[in-house]
Amino acid sequence: MNQNLSNLTAAGVSAWLDDLSRDRLQSGNLKDLISNYSVRGVTTNPTIFAGALKGASYSPAIAAEAKAGSSASQAIANITSKDVSDACDLFADLYRESNGVDGRVSIEVEPTLAFDTEATIAQAKELFALVGKENVLIKIPATKPGLPAITAVTAMGISVNVTLIFSVERYNEVIDSYFEGLRQAAANGHDLNKIHSVASFFVSRVDTEVDKRLELLGKPELKSKAALANARLAYELFLNRFATQEWRELEAKGARLQRPLMASTGVKDPALTDTLYVTELVAANLVNTMPEKTLMATADHGVVPSDSITPNIPSAHEFLAELESAGVDFNEVTALLEKEGVEKFIVSWGELVDLVAAALEAAK
Repeated sequence: MNQNLSNLTAAGVSAWLDDLSRDRLQSGNLKDLISNYSVRGVTTNPTIFAGALKGASYSPAIAAEAKAGSSASQAIANITSKDVSDACDLFADLYRESNGVDGRVSIEVEPTLAFDTEATIAQAKELFALVGKENVLIKIPATKPGLPAITAVTAMGISVNVTLIFSVERYNEVIDSYFEGLRQAAANGHDLNKIHSVASFFVSRVDTEVDKRLELLGKPELKSKAALANARLAYELFLNRFATQEWRELEAKGARLQRPLMASTGVKDPALTDTLYVTELVAANLVNTMPEKTLMATADHGVVPSDSITPNIPSAHEFLAELESAGVDFNEVTALLEKEGVEKFIVSWGELVDLVAAALEAAK
């Protein structure tokens, strides 16, 4: 097992791979990453599957869907849920060994449903049934209409990966939604010990947008610090909310922590250290989902501290105050990033639908 990634696990951070394809599954690549690189879960999204389904390994599945007369969206659901189900099987041992904490694989509801609460709930149920594995996480975006969907799906006993969180304020609402979902799940007779959740806080995109604004304001010395500060304050909120009486009452009924997940941790600025959003975001009860390039960079030269978040929370508060003083409206930044995040996934979804529709037609 790679020592740097073992150190990350020992520090309390679960490394999840932000990628999945049939090639990874069939070649043994994912199994190798689990065995030798401490990969403890997988996340997927429409952009990942849009890239994956271009591969030749999907030709038999496309042909079968064409023969069955499936629509593009039906074919996508069937094919991607099969990949996720197979990945869940690969993680089955780790899932049992970690008591359900890790060994998780995520699949996302269609991004076009991001502002439709009822349709999101319905598709979450469908995807959970299609995958058919206890260790699946259904990804639901943290839009305003997504919040009641998170509650409703959790209340059904389904584990949720809440995605596209950019602000600490929205994260607080996500925790509210999770707590209420757990209360309803208990009332519905579900075993709370079986329900898990992660809250995916997007990191690198924050620096990309803030740094662009700092250049225009003539404040380049403040660049490349906003994302870490924001993520550290999200972790502070996690510590605070999961130490309340409200949480203790749920925990007494068997409820499990909703761990913060650091997403979008591939560094986009080549001037920055390529492991920045991994090694600078280390603390207990955390997930970091990263592309393979970032995983391998961490394996090769990442210096993993025991905790790079909690000692830096006070300076994170100071930095965000300094950012506001410099003229950056951080609330405006996070609202824009949520809007753009949904739009980007909708574009990727459209590309995926077009790709599969063309493949189905060609296979007839």
